[in-house]
Amino acid sequence: MVVIARIAVFTEFRYAFSMFSQEFFIVFPEGDVQEIPGRLPINGIVDINGNRLPLPLPTNRMIAFRVAKISTREYKGGAETYHHLELLSAAELLEYTGGSSCI
Repeated sequence: MVVIARIAVFTEFRYAFSMFSQEFFIVFPEGDVQEIPGRLPINGIVDINGNRLPLPLPTNRMIAFRVAKISTREYKGGAETYHHLELLSAAELLEYTGGSSCI
């Protein structure tokens, strides 16, 4: 009797602390995928490594992307969040500089 009670308690304890993994990725317009450390906001402006760019931008002559779509794939024990990016042109980046940079 005592052994059965210990097994039941151990089983409940094991399931109470189950692990849940959450991973974040950026998806470039060409389809390449890269892991990033955390979540990005929709319409956020990021560099080629997935780091948020501080606004206003110092110049429009840089490679920058906008987070166009966020999708999540859930599976048993975790979830993967994909941030789909779209490339911004120099003319589009001019809106984020304050208008002082040249194209």
